[in-house]
Amino acid sequence: MVYFSKWKVGLVFLVCFLGLSFAAPNFINSQTTEVLPDWVPNQKVSLGLDLQGGSHLLLEVDSSTVIREYLEAMVDSIRVELRKARIRYKELGLTQDGAKVTIKDLGKLSEARSLLSEIDINAKATTNNNQIFLTLTKKAILERKTSAVKQSIEIVRRRVDETGTREPTIQRQGEDRILVQLPGVEDPERIKRLLGKTAKMSFHLVDQRNSVESAMAGRIPPGSWLLPSDNKEQKRMYLIKKRVMVSGDTLVDSQPGYDSRTNEPVVNFRFNAMGAKRFGATTSKNIGKLFAIVLDRKVITAPVIREPILGGSGQISGSFTIQEAQDLSLLLRAGALPAPLKILEERSVGPGLGADSISAGKFASIIGIIAVIIFMGLSYGLFGFMADVALVFNMVLILGALSFLQATLTLPGIAGIVLTIGMAVDANVLVFERIREEVNSGRTPISAIDAGYARAFTTIVDANLTTLIAALLLYAFGSGPVRGFAVTLSIGIVTSMFTAIMLTRLLVVTWLRRTKPVSLPL
Repeated sequence: MVYFSKWKVGLVFLVCFLGLSFAAPNFINSQTTEVLPDWVPNQKVSLGLDLQGGSHLLLEVDSSTVIREYLEAMVDSIRVELRKARIRYKELGLTQDGAKVTIKDLGKLSEARSLLSEIDINAKATTNNNQIFLTLTKKAILERKTSAVKQSIEIVRRRVDETGTREPTIQRQGEDRILVQLPGVEDPERIKRLLGKTAKMSFHLVDQRNSVESAMAGRIPPGSWLLPSDNKEQKRMYLIKKRVMVSGDTLVDSQPGYDSRTNEPVVNFRFNAMGAKRFGATTSKNIGKLFAIVLDRKVITAPVIREPILGGSGQISGSFTIQEAQDLSLLLRAGALPAPLKILEERSVGPGLGADSISAGKFASIIGIIAVIIFMGLSYGLFGFMADVALVFNMVLILGALSFLQATLTLPGIAGIVLTIGMAVDANVLVFERIREEVNSGRTPISAIDAGYARAFTTIVDANLTTLIAALLLYAFGSGPVRGFAVTLSIGIVTSMFTAIMLTRLLVVTWLRRTKPVSLPL
């Protein structure tokens, strides 16, 4: 163990150099790091919400809306299939978990049931007198709700990423809730607006055969919707045909811009091949008709189709401000939420509180390091000083690893670093005590050091490995603060093993070769 090969010496120096390189940007101001060459490490430690300040939101996915929309689509399918088969019906509508319809001709009840049972493989058709019930299975409902939550998490992540927020925490909580933590967010109200919009866009023809006044009086014709305008200055109602001519799902890009004629903010959009084909066919067949752009059941605009639009791109104008145009284009790029999100809990953490937490963490770390340095110096003399040098490098390696991995440092993470300070010298204490025992038994300095490191090695590995396993389990099954603690603890265990087994031993062996002592200063 006293022999130290050249490749091991090189490895120790390389790791320490890399640790210093990746940790250094944390002590340099942002202006300096921006002018450094690209090959020079310039990443700083990412601070969590509790240290940097920001916004904390707990959202709930209204999964009942997903089920209702699915059932409404099922009702439309039933209507279409019965009309195709020329089967007369009445009282077609929704139930709690399905749809129902009354067949007028009892002689065609069996045919109608057979027809409806093929509409959806996840629904079971049953009859009661001349009524047919099409009911979704519990498994199908659960799958729809689970899928809605997963899809919502992905859309929320896209929207947050589009705003440029660094290191957001977006994760599922419970069956239908999403936790969103956004460190460093300066405008939480904008984030709430972006997450609060479902952003389901679709293109519909305006129902010009029936009057809006009649629909407002309660006589809405089948197959049409009565929807309000999204224009804040000019409120009006539109009678819109339910049939979706082109879906917003076929959009591939949307960007804010300005109208070349009026210089007003607009949103320019572009369809994929399928969407462009549908858009071109719709505008070609309906020249002179009103074509409504609907977003979240509100009509943004309903221009007259003057000519076929065959290029697969278009423009949305609606008296937008610049910010509104930017936000709408962001929402359309990120995609529509499958269901509305409800804000259950909202908290804002000020940067001042985060600065106080960092100061407290620094103070605790410094006090801990000083206390350990004094203890090791008093207990083990020169060897204790070598362990203190390794401890300082251990802190540098932790900081460098956090910067390189871009792991988020939280307040519990600082607690993990403080704990690591105490644990970092444990391995050295084991080695030094073992060396003392060997010296007391009459061994020479070289033999005592060799035996001390050899016999303590297994104990060191076992002790740190079990702690590392516990830290990894905390990270795997924990969330939020628990994960922050587990990250720094895991990194600290790995770096402390390296500094205790490799760096401290290199310092001891170098001193031993140069001085060739008769006795050890322990």
